[in-house]
Amino acid sequence: MKKRTVYILMSSIVALSVAFFAAIYFLNLESTIKPIVAKVDPSGPPVYTNSLYGEFNKPLNKPMDVTKIGEFVYVSDTNNKQVQVFDQSGTSVFKFGKEGTKEGEFKFPYGIAGDKDGNIYVADLYNGNISIFDSKGKFLKYFNNKEKAIQSPGGLRIFDEKLYVTDIKANKLFVFNLDGKKLMEIGGPGADEGKFIAPNAVTVDNDNKIYVTDSGNNRVEVFNKDGKFIKIINGSKDGKGDPTLLNPRGVGVDSKGNVYVVNNLSHNIYAFDKDGNQVFELGGMGTDNDKLYLPNGLFIDDRDTLFVTDTINQRVSVFY
Repeated sequence: MKKRTVYILMSSIVALSVAFFAAIYFLNLESTIKPIVAKVDPSGPPVYTNSLYGEFNKPLNKPMDVTKIGEFVYVSDTNNKQVQVFDQSGTSVFKFGKEGTKEGEFKFPYGIAGDKDGNIYVADLYNGNISIFDSKGKFLKYFNNKEKAIQSPGGLRIFDEKLYVTDIKANKLFVFNLDGKKLMEIGGPGADEGKFIAPNAVTVDNDNKIYVTDSGNNRVEVFNKDGKFIKIINGSKDGKGDPTLLNPRGVGVDSKGNVYVVNNLSHNIYAFDKDGNQVFELGGMGTDNDKLYLPNGLFIDDRDTLFVTDTINQRVSVFY
């Protein structure tokens, strides 16, 4: 009996020793294995990475616009009459705003932008004002609109200490300094060059060229820094033929100068080079991760990550 016990004990020791040294071997081996990373063509289109949905019990409902300020992503959660804020992993970290007409309240929060101090500007299409909050969602003040120039603010972007605002009903683009002084006014209703019908979004590139989605005319108009008309981008050669854009909404320019346009009614995003030639497209109608359903807003961060508000799918899709 004693011999059998000794035998079992020795066998156990041997087995444990083998397991121990095997574990050490495989751990060392694992430390030398390099992870396999898919090589992405830097000249190719961005690839879908993840989506932002919001809280489980109150997800995004008709997200209209998006911006990234610091390491947080801010989304105008329009049907919920609020702004939802996400971290880089897509977790909803906090929200602010509610339905109403008082300070810090919204009727139709639409365009959203941030300044260098981390303050958040939110255009309220129906209340006809632009509210300014700190980075934590505390209401600070309304944007100074003493001249009563703004009627129905839509798209917002801040570049070089200037606020660019599309006024959807007035069919104009306004440019202000951050103290509220009007610096420039572009457009007016019409289909001629330099005119707009329901301009929905605006962006500015590194050369200070201004891009405005002229939604009612199915085109993007490009202006120089002084507001002088330069050209039209509509999907046709030189922008002079019939447009392939259908109700264009969000617009952004990446570090290579590619212009991304949300093509709302075809549920995709077109990318054009500096000459206005289409280079690729993203999306297409659907509910799969890389598909879109009536997309609206678009923001490109300093890493060339694309954030797109996917209104019917109730999410923000991220491409990189």
